[in-house]
Amino acid sequence: MNAFRALDEHASFSMLNNDKRPRAVIIGSGFGGLAAAIRLSCKGYAVEVLEKLDGPGGRAYVHHQDGFTFDAGPTIITAPFLLEELWALCGRTFSDDIDLRLMAPFYRIRFSDGSHFDYSNDEASMCREIAKFSPDDVEGYKRLMQQSEKCRNLGFEEMGAVAFDSFKDLLAALPSFMRMNAWRSLHTLVAEHIKHPKLRQVMSFHTLLIGGNPFSVTCAYALIHSLEKNWGVHSAMGGTGAIVQGLVKLLKERQVPIRYNTAVTRIRVSKGRAQGVELADGSFIPADIVVSNGDAAWTYRYLVEPSHRRHWTDKKIDNGRYSMGLFVWYFGTNRQYPDVPHHMMLLGDRYKELLADIFKRKTLAKDFSLYLHRPTATDPSLAPAGCDTFYVLSPVPHLDSGTDWASAAEGYRKSIAEALENSVLPGLQDSIVSSRVTTPQEFKDRLWSLKGAGFGLEPLLLQSAWFRPHNRSEDVAGLYMVGASTHPGAGVPGVLMSAKALETVVPHANSFA
Repeated sequence: MNAFRALDEHASFSMLNNDKRPRAVIIGSGFGGLAAAIRLSCKGYAVEVLEKLDGPGGRAYVHHQDGFTFDAGPTIITAPFLLEELWALCGRTFSDDIDLRLMAPFYRIRFSDGSHFDYSNDEASMCREIAKFSPDDVEGYKRLMQQSEKCRNLGFEEMGAVAFDSFKDLLAALPSFMRMNAWRSLHTLVAEHIKHPKLRQVMSFHTLLIGGNPFSVTCAYALIHSLEKNWGVHSAMGGTGAIVQGLVKLLKERQVPIRYNTAVTRIRVSKGRAQGVELADGSFIPADIVVSNGDAAWTYRYLVEPSHRRHWTDKKIDNGRYSMGLFVWYFGTNRQYPDVPHHMMLLGDRYKELLADIFKRKTLAKDFSLYLHRPTATDPSLAPAGCDTFYVLSPVPHLDSGTDWASAAEGYRKSIAEALENSVLPGLQDSIVSSRVTTPQEFKDRLWSLKGAGFGLEPLLLQSAWFRPHNRSEDVAGLYMVGASTHPGAGVPGVLMSAKALETVVPHANSFA
């Protein structure tokens, strides 16, 4: 009965309009889902986007509270040409809609003793910063950047949009993996060229921004340094949410609907092929292809019945090594902190051991390292006049730690507030006028992320490329994946590249005729 009700209440918009184009249903409106919707609509599909939340963005959702604008997730924009491509596909110019500002410096990395390092893509400035700590490491930094350039060429430009759809794709990529020595960890590569312990932290923390322990992830991710050096680190006026709204506007102009408060609870499969999706209200939306921008592990574990999964079995999913969880505190102050830059990393006394607590021992430690985001350093409109908008992110274990976040969250937040007040935000606790917290439990409950992990599977060598959930499902014909938890991985560039990889394996629209 529900299947017939779909034709009355939730029939595909294309069917109602007698649209003869093949139908693509996209689950989720994160960067990956929105990019996929644009690309598929330009390839001749009639596309519909279904979003569980009440607004777009997924992990890039925006919270509006007490006059403050809080970007929920990604705040660092690199490789903006990937966004420019999407606007160009729609016959539009990215800069007409989005005002990107280059950060200078990209980040300030502050150590527990109060010393700091200003990280940028200016080689002369970087060499001066390095020389403050260790003049002998300047030449090592230059060699490391050469390795980073190699990794970018081989890992990002050559392989980023390759879907790794078959074992042949892996075999073809093996020479590039060998040239990168990709079996080594990122920290091993950094330590080969950089000797000072603080500088090793400066040059290796980046993989934490995509869910990976620098002591475990493949050194191929040294490519991040080269991405930033070549294209910079940017922030959008209006916040990252302004880019999300720009993508939504492009889809609206292309008459691609996005339905909010619409949770997909099952991908219907018959004879090994996806037939469409079932919604929480019991209705059914038929589709020629289904694209999930949701967490890949959750998609397989909870949206596809086990009888249709020979590859992504429950056991394989549960035994994967997942990225860390995220504790994020969003807060607004009734005063400004002009000495705090847009992006700041506050590193604690422990580095390797803290990461071992998070990734290996799954222990919520009493100490932490933090990413502090102050977008009002660039765009004061994100807070009421005379105020500042912040979020502070602490990497924590995912839910396998057993942490009861309902009882632990407030104490953990207070510890972070005290640490910030005693370091870079004096008088903070008397200045807070708006506050909200997100924990790994919310990542599970609200974003449907397995184990509450922030970025899906950790980007280890044997969980990357061909070993990561494929852009074209290994189990179900007509099912595809985009987003942080599929190839090539997390971070805005990786997520946007996943939509490019999707294009290489999705059927041509005319093949359904």
